[in-house]
Amino acid sequence: MLYAEVSVNAPAAGRSAFSYQIPAGMNVRPGQAVLVPFGQKILQGIVIEVAEQPRFAETRPLDGLIQPPICLTPQQLAAGLFISRHYLAPLFASLALWLPPGFERQAAAEICRTSQPADVALTPLESAIMAVLPDTCIGQKALEQQFGAAKTGPALRHLLEQGLIDRSYHLAPTRIKPRLERVIILNISADAAADTAAGLTIRAPRQADILFRLANSRGRLPLSELRRELGDITSSVNTLKNKRLLNVIEEEAPRVPCLPAAMELPLTPALTAAQQSALTAVNQGLGTAVPGRAPVFLLHGVTGSGKTEVYLHATAHALQQGRQVIILVPEIALTHQIVERFTARFPGRVAVLHSRLSLGERFDQWRAIAEGGLDIVIGPRSALFAPAARLGLIVMDEEHEWAYKQQDTPPLYHTRTVARRLAQEYGAALLLGSATPDVESYHLAVTGRYQLLELPDRLTPHVNTPLPPVTLVDLRQELKSGNLSIFSRRLKTEMTAALRNGEQIILFYNRRGGATFIQCRDCGEVIKCHNCRLPLGYHPVENRLVCHHCNAGYRLPETCPVCRSRRIKYLGLGTQKLEEETRREFPESRILRWDSDAARGKDAGYRIFDEFRSGKADILIGTQVVARGLDLPGVGLVGVINADTALNLPDFRAGERTFQLLAQVAGRAGRGEFAGRVVVQSYQPEHYAVAAAVGHNYAEFYQKELDYRRMLGYPPFGELAVITTRHVREAESLRQAQNIKQKLTGQLDARGLTGISFIGPAPAFVPRRRGCYRFQLIVKGAEVTDFLNRAGLPAGLSIDVDPLGLS
Repeated sequence: MLYAEVSVNAPAAGRSAFSYQIPAGMNVRPGQAVLVPFGQKILQGIVIEVAEQPRFAETRPLDGLIQPPICLTPQQLAAGLFISRHYLAPLFASLALWLPPGFERQAAAEICRTSQPADVALTPLESAIMAVLPDTCIGQKALEQQFGAAKTGPALRHLLEQGLIDRSYHLAPTRIKPRLERVIILNISADAAADTAAGLTIRAPRQADILFRLANSRGRLPLSELRRELGDITSSVNTLKNKRLLNVIEEEAPRVPCLPAAMELPLTPALTAAQQSALTAVNQGLGTAVPGRAPVFLLHGVTGSGKTEVYLHATAHALQQGRQVIILVPEIALTHQIVERFTARFPGRVAVLHSRLSLGERFDQWRAIAEGGLDIVIGPRSALFAPAARLGLIVMDEEHEWAYKQQDTPPLYHTRTVARRLAQEYGAALLLGSATPDVESYHLAVTGRYQLLELPDRLTPHVNTPLPPVTLVDLRQELKSGNLSIFSRRLKTEMTAALRNGEQIILFYNRRGGATFIQCRDCGEVIKCHNCRLPLGYHPVENRLVCHHCNAGYRLPETCPVCRSRRIKYLGLGTQKLEEETRREFPESRILRWDSDAARGKDAGYRIFDEFRSGKADILIGTQVVARGLDLPGVGLVGVINADTALNLPDFRAGERTFQLLAQVAGRAGRGEFAGRVVVQSYQPEHYAVAAAVGHNYAEFYQKELDYRRMLGYPPFGELAVITTRHVREAESLRQAQNIKQKLTGQLDARGLTGISFIGPAPAFVPRRRGCYRFQLIVKGAEVTDFLNRAGLPAGLSIDVDPLGLS
């Protein structure tokens, strides 16, 4: 007998696989999606291994194969196991990243009445439940909706104990299926249909219209299209069917996302010598890559140096080899721009995958990729898990961006790390691109682990255009001189000149909302979130207070909750407030704002980008989304309202993030006809990150940052993991964290390990979130992941391996 080791879709399963018997005649292989009994439920699972001996003595038989059959490739299975092991993440969640959209379904409970007589005392609620139970089974959720979930659970448990009801489980129905469309097809030739239509023009004009349209459309049209053009045609279609002139069939009709129109690129631009050198290296890497040995390239090119053109040429080379390509961007908002360029160069071959597509659109794009119909996949981090079985090239644009790190729900993977592993499994090449590379990536490149490719020159309509000059304004001096405005005198002068000259302007400020906190002027109380105990931000457009950590909304208080004073002051600055001030200072200008509040709809970000690019606005105000890779030729001036917003966070990457944001947003200026310039306002102009960004000097920043990391043992000179405990009681959360540290310290002593140290436990930077107190223990040193994997930590902990920061 053969046995399957299965990862089960249940929180209790954690990082473990469970042993199941494979029934005779059932063909099961690693990667197969199966149904398994788990407790009283039937749940989804993925087979990890097939062996002759089980790992556990007690086994149960597999319940069956999931239909239609789904099986991860060996490369996907290996990469998923790596994710679970490296990030200490639940096993099923790590493997499920490659499953089709809508695959995961939970077990639903059904309640049935038994034949046992009710000879025990029942509560009124229990009697009511028994009274509504039909002869057949009913879903438990239906009972909970009728009687209330909180009360129904205990009542059902008592009825189960008394043997009056039975409870069984089954998987919920499939959430998504292929879409079917009714299509009308001619049963006669097009010429015969046209002749017949001519004879029906007077006595049956609607039938004639249908036949004429079908004759001019190769004999087939979707019924929905004909209805949009002709109205209600049911009777006419039925008549023509009875005459055997046409037929109505059902065909599968893929749901296609609304892609941006392809850009007009009549000629492929000639590559510069630097671009050609980089492309040659990547193409050679594509030719030599084999499973187990995948080349990684870091394309370090200044903003506007033509990195995308290298991506396009490398993609063309991969496609010529019959391979598929994944193009990753850090945010959904950036897919619009890069999809335009790729669809222009490779029409009909581009798929888009991201969370703002409908479930049906994602499902159909996923299937088209899996079937080989689309061989270029574009999207944010989730696009990495597209079913590209012939994967040859992965491109990560803006590879330094923090958005490539999954931060909400496990597995808390970093896309760059997983992309490197996936490329290794498939024998594909990985191309990382950035004007401001991640310090760890650049260190790997200069030490030879990656191959470093350089694009040092800007490509604009003017030959040898330098990076835009940056003026640094000391806001402390502005205050001393009596200027209390958001805008320094230099920035206001430059904006006035730019608007007069017909140039577009970007104003960057990395905080959304209208005011960053609300304070009582009498007692000093700051209005805080009930769940997180953090200051609430004021959003004037919605006219409400919002917690930027749990997104809870609150009504505006009329009085202070402590002293009942009405003297409440709105303090601080956000993008909505900046928009108001800009309209006040420049009333004739046309202004757009781009932040997560303004771009909530499915295509809102695309709309804002297109409106600004087409010249329908003069000033674009935004958060970090406006700093990320946008190509806006009309922008002549960039203003950074405050360079210090992230500089003083208790985070070892604060300097790096500040440098990257400033350098990236500065790079939006001067990419077209206008000579660019940048004004950066700061209260800390002497900080090394600000000074290096002003000078466009990545090498200077990198060296200072590397010295700092080396001194403190931070990446790339050591590994990090953050263990977070959560509890509604602060003392209990702290006690759990202390127990974990004690356990890990004992492990170090018992195994005689050195080179690993602990920081904390201490309250997290956000000490209370969503009603739970949070304490963090930081583990730092060499081979941290291996140490934690062997430590036997309890389930339910939040463990973030390779965290973006410590805040």
